[in-house]
Amino acid sequence: MSRDTYRVGVLGATGAVGSTILEILAERDFPASEVVPFASARSEGKALQFGDSTIDCVVPLDETIQGIDILISSAGGSVSAEWAPKFAEAGAVVVDNTSYWRMHDDVPLVVAGVNDEAAKVHKGIIANPNCTTMVMMMALAPIHRAVGLERLIISTYQAVSGTGNLAIEELKAQSAQVLAGEPTDAPAVYPHQVAFNVLPQVENFKDGDDYTTEERKVMAETRKILGFGDEVGISATCARVPVISGHSESINIETKEDLSPDACRELLSEAVGVKVSDDPANAVYPMAIDGAGSDEVLVGRIRRDPSHERCLNLWLVGDNLRKGAALNAIQVAELLIEKGWLRPG
Repeated sequence: MSRDTYRVGVLGATGAVGSTILEILAERDFPASEVVPFASARSEGKALQFGDSTIDCVVPLDETIQGIDILISSAGGSVSAEWAPKFAEAGAVVVDNTSYWRMHDDVPLVVAGVNDEAAKVHKGIIANPNCTTMVMMMALAPIHRAVGLERLIISTYQAVSGTGNLAIEELKAQSAQVLAGEPTDAPAVYPHQVAFNVLPQVENFKDGDDYTTEERKVMAETRKILGFGDEVGISATCARVPVISGHSESINIETKEDLSPDACRELLSEAVGVKVSDDPANAVYPMAIDGAGSDEVLVGRIRRDPSHERCLNLWLVGDNLRKGAALNAIQVAELLIEKGWLRPG
């Protein structure tokens, strides 16, 4: 396909990620002749802001999905399972934000700037990684290319916006009640009160598994994106914290070859999409409030693990709605256009 503009669909346009997708499409002046926001029947006709204008929500039906060139999907796994193939059959290439397609063998899992070539061989659907995985990849990929990874121990501190708008509202309501000295309403989104609390559970535990589905995603997606198997050890613990936007992550990295903290700072300062913020003596390090709204992943607290000569500790922060979801999906779409890869390889 060689032309200047494209009909772009956004599936799940009314959600937290969907609204961010619309915002970033307008910010980046994406080459769209038309942007069509797809949503459920209850939002049909709802006007959404897009740049300086508004666009009306459309319900995905066999007749309304025709003529879409690129679909950016963020409407939940069951919706994507049903509609991503239909959009692809109708001629669109789908960049999907849900967990449903990520581990399908014939669906590339792509982080723009990390494994671009994987997008070339798509069959109409490309998966966007979990937002937690995405933040890590921006720092881990340059390190892996330079000195190789041998083992990763990952601890995450994840914002409530990763669960959606209802979770944001629950945190706000509980916080107001606590500050007013009132009892909090029974939680509806999370299993416990999240305000002024830390929950050592992100997503669910499947029967017989001590790791949550989120932790399993982080471990499996890291392997798929970076292209290694069980020879690299990975262990993850994911926690939910009372922050609206910005996932924070502590990563202990064992490398195959030695990498000093100074060399790591230099390596990451040259990496695309990464900003090193590392002067802890002067209280300079990444924080969630700095990462929120940023298109870059912030890295700091880079230091040697005193228990191992080839281990480093890093602290990372990234906006889970922007680079963690919406921005990467748009960057993948831009990559497809730039490389001429819109048609399945």
